[in-house]
Amino acid sequence: MLHRFKSCGLVVGLLLLTLTTSVPQELELDVGQVITAAQEWAENNLDEGVLRSLPEVDRDKVEKFLRQFQDQLQNDYVLELATLNETAKFVLPLLDAYPETQPYAAWLRSRLDYFEVAEELRKQAPTPKPVPGQRPKPGRNPSSSVERKAWALKLGQSARPPAANALVPKLKSIFARERVPEQLVWVAEVESGFNARARSPAGAGGLFQLMPATAKELGLRRWPFDQRYQVEPSAQGAARYLKRLHTQFGDWRLALAAYNAGEGKVQGLLKRSATRSFDSIATALPAETQMFVPKVEATILRREGVSLAKLRPPKDRP
Repeated sequence: MLHRFKSCGLVVGLLLLTLTTSVPQELELDVGQVITAAQEWAENNLDEGVLRSLPEVDRDKVEKFLRQFQDQLQNDYVLELATLNETAKFVLPLLDAYPETQPYAAWLRSRLDYFEVAEELRKQAPTPKPVPGQRPKPGRNPSSSVERKAWALKLGQSARPPAANALVPKLKSIFARERVPEQLVWVAEVESGFNARARSPAGAGGLFQLMPATAKELGLRRWPFDQRYQVEPSAQGAARYLKRLHTQFGDWRLALAAYNAGEGKVQGLLKRSATRSFDSIATALPAETQMFVPKVEATILRREGVSLAKLRPPKDRP
């Protein structure tokens, strides 16, 4: 998908060069407006038809799964993710088979354990009592402490992704320059499996899965080359975003929740519950966030042997 972005970026760039060099001065062409229009065109059109590389039957199955998964990630009932476990295992090889859809495969691969953990949590959850004449209601979400234990158990023996060996030292150096705890670079394992090409169906992209609006706010360029897919700019953006969120919320769990669900969502839940505690709002967060925060916490504990509560900014080097 990225190679399509680069090719289209070159075409639009040549178009801009033609426009800005061939239009008479008396027309007073606003180059900024042309660049903005071209960028908007690129952002809105480059990903159309990505799934067309798939055979039609497979395409229908993949599209249906991605829609269902996105809906369930935004739903607040985390145990429902377990229902997509087998379908996800079927869809992943289909996405992996074509260069155009491999960025989606990278995104999905880093979330396969969401389904597995949801399945384990569902096994532990009490079954709601049926009420005659009424549709079955979903049970209650497991508490954040239960989810933390499930993720610690799941990742207790997990191996480092091969790509981490080359990327982690570079990412830690960038986070250190931004005065952010270096251990937070493992967010990239959770978000993308350290695959810089990873892309979500919702439009998040790169190692740290930054959304277009967030990337723009952080000063990352989207055109002619999307800096979310470049190691250094994306790491700088993610580090600055995490630092800002921690300053706002004063807690790494809340900062990670806001990184995933959005600042407004977290702030609204805190206000309604009259609390500053992640555990007090965890079960009301989107299912994706309920999985994301404890997975990041368990990943950092596994890779670095340190808890989120003990993370500190790096000391100044002499």
